[in-house]
Amino acid sequence: MTKQDFGTYGAWRWESGIDERFAQAVERLGYGALWVGGSPSAELAPVERALDATEHITVATGIVNIWKDAAVDVAASFRRIEERHPGRFVLGIGSGHREATPERVRPLTALREYVAVLAAEGLRQDQMLLAALGDRTLAFSAEATLGAHPYLTVPEHTAHARPILGDALLAPELKVSLDADQGKAREIARNYLKKYFGLQNYTNALVRFGVDPDDIASGGSDALIDRVAANPTAAAAVLGAQAHLDAGADHLSFQALGDDPIGSLEQIAEALRLG
Repeated sequence: MTKQDFGTYGAWRWESGIDERFAQAVERLGYGALWVGGSPSAELAPVERALDATEHITVATGIVNIWKDAAVDVAASFRRIEERHPGRFVLGIGSGHREATPERVRPLTALREYVAVLAAEGLRQDQMLLAALGDRTLAFSAEATLGAHPYLTVPEHTAHARPILGDALLAPELKVSLDADQGKAREIARNYLKKYFGLQNYTNALVRFGVDPDDIASGGSDALIDRVAANPTAAAAVLGAQAHLDAGADHLSFQALGDDPIGSLEQIAEALRLG
């Protein structure tokens, strides 16, 4: 697998929202990759479901939590899926959040150990990637995997990450909230982001790259919501994506919020002239 296999744009969605219809729509609309979020279990059933429903799109996990299942079990599922769909699946892993995982101690060491087991079980460097925000994890992602998948970041983080990663894949995610009413679009995004504004690894990274802590403490000011969840139009989503690409991203995945994610992705694909 190479970073070119992801294309420039992808779609990101929680595993519970990925069914045959969604996967096929993402491929039909011309996106290069489908990211399976929400830390799927070791069986990787939603990955297999998405691959079974499509013909050529790259599927990646964003991400499998290393504290949830043993690396040997995840590797066994990867081998099963790779045999059925060769060259289409990349395993993204990450160390989760201290607030949700009390055993999350020395996360970079734990990531190194997990990757080492995956490699011993037969996974190649180009078949893995890491969720990465901090410099040391970014550097390790370039050293041992295909690259990094930063989540909930700003273009300033992308510009900082680019020289650390060198030629490795840099694939950030961008939330988009499309609605004719910008106030409603912001509220959809704000309600979704509440849980993330309580996780220190995300908030620390945002503050490090220019976000005012007061904007986070307020539950997400309009300025912050507009910065991390492009809204309310497809044109705004395209501009948000382009900011990351101009900062050095190889690939940008859109996470469409709201009741009609396929409709939102279709509007964005039309604006990008995909397909």
